[in-house]
Amino acid sequence: MTTEERLSTREAAERLGVKPETVYAYVSRGLLSSRRAPGGRGSTFDPEEVDALVRRTRRAAQQPAEDAGTGPVRTAITLIDRDRYYFRGVDATALAERYGYEEVAEWLWTGVLRRGVRFISPPQALEAARRAVAALPGHSGPMDRLRATAVAAAVADPLRFDLSPEAVLGAARGLIPTLVRALPPAGTPHRGGGRLAWRLWSRLSGHPADEASLRVLDAALVLLIDHDLAASTLAVRIAASARAHPYAVVSAGLGALDGPLHGAASGLAHRMLTEVLDRGSAAPVVADHLRAGRSVPGLGHRLYAAEDPRAVMLFRLLEDVPYAAPALAAAREVAGTTARHTPLHANVDLALAVLSVSAGMLPEAGETIFSVARTAGWIAHALEEYGEPPLRMRPSGLYVGPRPPQPVPMP
Repeated sequence: MTTEERLSTREAAERLGVKPETVYAYVSRGLLSSRRAPGGRGSTFDPEEVDALVRRTRRAAQQPAEDAGTGPVRTAITLIDRDRYYFRGVDATALAERYGYEEVAEWLWTGVLRRGVRFISPPQALEAARRAVAALPGHSGPMDRLRATAVAAAVADPLRFDLSPEAVLGAARGLIPTLVRALPPAGTPHRGGGRLAWRLWSRLSGHPADEASLRVLDAALVLLIDHDLAASTLAVRIAASARAHPYAVVSAGLGALDGPLHGAASGLAHRMLTEVLDRGSAAPVVADHLRAGRSVPGLGHRLYAAEDPRAVMLFRLLEDVPYAAPALAAAREVAGTTARHTPLHANVDLALAVLSVSAGMLPEAGETIFSVARTAGWIAHALEEYGEPPLRMRPSGLYVGPRPPQPVPMP
């Protein structure tokens, strides 16, 4: 090809529809090759190579948004539609009616429902986790203990870097009960303590567990397994995209959940319900929140225009727990008082607060329930992401800083 047939930088930029400096960026990334023009003045480009890049760029622009790493993420786990939500196409509340947490988690991972399945802590992992939790400062909270447990369990598992589905599921079946059993006990273990909900109850409440209360806790664990791409789940999928092992994936989820805008909502609702019970009325408490410019905890959800189906089911189950009646009435009064002016319904955080307040649990109990439950969902998302091309979740940054070249700063 003669020099006359080749394109100048300006001509190549015009064909590509970009600025001249972008053309050189293409060269530096190996997408285009260049040749110095005679006399060393500028570069020239093969027009066929430029046209091929134009075609590739057009095809990439026509691909679905998810291929770019910044759009919707394909998932077969949870669908939220018309104020209902479904796990693999099955109504989540129907699953919570019929099965326990471990059964639903196993089904979500494998598509096989195993009646009576129980998760067991590996002895080495549990010992390492308990030592790690015991070494934390006395003021450490449940989320600190859960994060320490995940790290300790990872170190105790030499097979953690095996990302085959069998190995990941083996790690998950051991990690979830270890998260629970490494928490310090708050009461006497339930006599039928094989199920995860029974073990978790004794870590959250000093009150004796009755079947109705355990039914609420087990249902809450099922209902909270997954809820589409919440912030913590997105963090999990990004970690899995980078091929982090399952313990690190769960650690990423716990880190995102620890933010005040994600995991702490049930604690705020707990404190509000406690105040309503102390003051004997929801009206002044709601008024104080609104006067201070704060939203009322436990109300509304951006994904549901009507009632949160998780709250509806938990409130119904809580009606069978006699000692929950005062907190349940307080929660309904809060929702009713606020509904006079704003069409907001109770969400799952308010339902968790009813359970935690009535059972004498700490305000952080709802966050603990949420974290343990969601671990199974995080593992399900990690399994999906391990089957995708690695590092696909790599959005491009939009630089808004000073344009180079800038002078080197002086001390």
